[in-house]
Amino acid sequence: MRRAPAPTPSPDRASPPPSAPARPLRPSPLARLGRRARRAVTALAALALLGGTALTVTGTAQAAPQAWTPKPAPMTTPWTDQVPVTSPPLPEYPRPQLTRADWANLNGIWDFAVTSASAGQPATFTEQIRVPFVAESALSGIQRRITQNDKLWYKRTFTVPAGWNGRRVQLNFGASDWRTTVWVNGRQAGAVHDGGYDAFSYDITDLLNGGTNTVVVSVWDPTQTGGQAVGKQRINDVTPHPGGGIFYTAASGLWQTVWLEPVSAAHVARLDLVPDLPGNRLKVTVRGAGTSGHQARVTVSTGGTVVGTATGPVGTEFTVPVPNAHRWSPDDPFLYDVRADLLSGTTTVDSVGSYTGMRSIGTARVDGVLRPVLNGQFVFQTGTLDQGYWPDGIYTAPTDAALRYDLQKHKDLGFNMVRKHIKVEPQRWFYWADRLGLLVWQDMPAMDTRTPDAAARVQWEAEYDRVIDQHRSSPSLVMWVDQNEGWGQYDQARIADEVKAYDPSRLVNNMSGVNCCGSVDGGNGDVVDHHVYVGPGTTVPDATRAAVLGEYGGLGLKVPGHEWYPGGGFSYEDQPDPAHLNNRFVGLLDALREVRLPRGLSAAVYTEITDVENEANGLLTYDRQVVKVDEARVRAANRALIDASRTSTAPVTLPTGTRSLRVTTAGYTDRYLRHRDGAAFTDVVNASSGDLLKNDATWRVVPGLADGSCYSFESRNYPGQYLRHREFRVYKEAGSGDLYRADATFCPVRGANGAVRLSAYNFPGQYLRHYNAELWLATPGGTHAYDTPALFTEDTTWAVEAPWAP
Repeated sequence: MRRAPAPTPSPDRASPPPSAPARPLRPSPLARLGRRARRAVTALAALALLGGTALTVTGTAQAAPQAWTPKPAPMTTPWTDQVPVTSPPLPEYPRPQLTRADWANLNGIWDFAVTSASAGQPATFTEQIRVPFVAESALSGIQRRITQNDKLWYKRTFTVPAGWNGRRVQLNFGASDWRTTVWVNGRQAGAVHDGGYDAFSYDITDLLNGGTNTVVVSVWDPTQTGGQAVGKQRINDVTPHPGGGIFYTAASGLWQTVWLEPVSAAHVARLDLVPDLPGNRLKVTVRGAGTSGHQARVTVSTGGTVVGTATGPVGTEFTVPVPNAHRWSPDDPFLYDVRADLLSGTTTVDSVGSYTGMRSIGTARVDGVLRPVLNGQFVFQTGTLDQGYWPDGIYTAPTDAALRYDLQKHKDLGFNMVRKHIKVEPQRWFYWADRLGLLVWQDMPAMDTRTPDAAARVQWEAEYDRVIDQHRSSPSLVMWVDQNEGWGQYDQARIADEVKAYDPSRLVNNMSGVNCCGSVDGGNGDVVDHHVYVGPGTTVPDATRAAVLGEYGGLGLKVPGHEWYPGGGFSYEDQPDPAHLNNRFVGLLDALREVRLPRGLSAAVYTEITDVENEANGLLTYDRQVVKVDEARVRAANRALIDASRTSTAPVTLPTGTRSLRVTTAGYTDRYLRHRDGAAFTDVVNASSGDLLKNDATWRVVPGLADGSCYSFESRNYPGQYLRHREFRVYKEAGSGDLYRADATFCPVRGANGAVRLSAYNFPGQYLRHYNAELWLATPGGTHAYDTPALFTEDTTWAVEAPWAP
């Protein structure tokens, strides 16, 4: 265990000048990036992080920031104190795949009030809140429990820059949880927005007065008492407390950037970018507003050099050539710059910047096994469950550097994938995943665990469509995860089919954890997904779906001084110290590589990247101050797993028939596995040994009782009795039933010099080991004497030899 290094600013960030609080950050020199990365992102950074127009602030909220202070966070991250008060927090341009030069950031100190849920606008706003941090968070300055009986009210003033004259003004919200109503100068701006995870906008041009404008926002959030998507939010105390389990503090109100943006009357509203690798082209749909009769010209470039351009109708797919496309992957996250111009005749009326990564995702049979393939090649996807919670900001990372940090830690630890667990992050999170190179499984946030009613279903599906639309152009996003462990489950098969039809360019997971918690498998989609704690379990592909492990692990280690509620943390398997955590976790990664990969597993998601409130399962503490594991060792284990998937993944086979198993540990190579009085031991066997000993040391190797691709070992002199583990000790016993058959089945793993290791079929990370002449099922990183790391590999390696008895 070690402390995490002090975070450094993102390589394309610089501090905004104090005189221009609304100006997003400009790219700084890219000297710290590698040559290939510099080439890929130089032009992109200029588009994605454009400078904006400074916004004149005249409202009380900005005029007297000294009246506002944050609340003490229950845990401070390295970025807690970096959130500004006198300039907008999160000053980066919030929508990197649809960028414009002019914009104005409305984040900062707003007037605030809380009323009853049924009340109208209050006459006075007696508090202040820092947007975009939720009212339950310390960084908001409110840090108060919000219930279904409350309505949140926000208010501030602004003036529109004179340079925007003649253009339409959009008021944009990255996300607000949940029912949001907006007024500008006393008049409602468009329809009420229901949804907690999707962006929305209003054209407020006709509501402006030419001088100081007032915007008022109300938000009502019933959290789990309503029927909407809530993910893991629950109405609880906002300060640390015992309990909570796998559910966390609610996040109510504005929680992503709010900003103004001038646009032409006819303008681009969305870019859908779908790479077509076989055709060396990019499929493009430019969607717009007020664009009747307009054309769109899309240009793809890299390092300032145009590689392809094409013109087509707005709202209809057309293609842009990308010859000899440089493919995007986690090992080489190459990004092309994209520019879209909206044309009225020959006149350009609007221009937006974006980017794309040329990659494909699908499934294919590899050595006879159905696998997910990236750019036509199978690569094992190893990642973590990422809940996206922060002790200071709850749903909102304190800074962009913090948002990037968790993804960078995935890379540092050797992972190539992340499952964003029943939360949808801001678009800048996807930008960093695209830039850094991580495959993303995106969950649709779940409704409450009860069966949803008709209205909840309509709302959830509509929001899911909007989430897909918002992120459909991100190259890192490779799979949509519809539902999780049966929470709010319904119509699994229909939803999976509809999501696949709506976005055929990605994989679809109809239910993560089909083996868990009363969930019902829709039977379709691209993967069959099990949850196994601690795991890694025995998930196998079926005729039409690849096998993935949607959750496993949950190894816990509490770090004094870095607990959300000291003494209140829990895990799926507590570890006594960092050494055991490292051994246990690396043992699980090795089991994925040695045992489960050859038997059809294609991806695995470890629980989890950080502790979250009272969950102590993280590889990092909740405050991101301590990395609990040995980074280099974990990275090497992940790299070995990924590299192994690029070669033949055929499972190890054993010769069947009568055989003897010899110890390979130096100094004990004359000992063989034998049974005595019903238990398994090792003993010295040689030519002068008696017939009884030779018989006891001879076994008939047969196809596994639980799985014919593995093996069982039948006693030579007690037919019908097999080696089986029971309470970790290994015996020779007869029996029946599924448990007995599983306990009596072992899967071989390639060992040194032609020998094998024997992994328990139903506990793939545990191996047959001799210890003090006794046979045990031993666990890497386990806490028993027979789990000791000394000589672990040697003691679990066996030579399969000719039998002592015929």
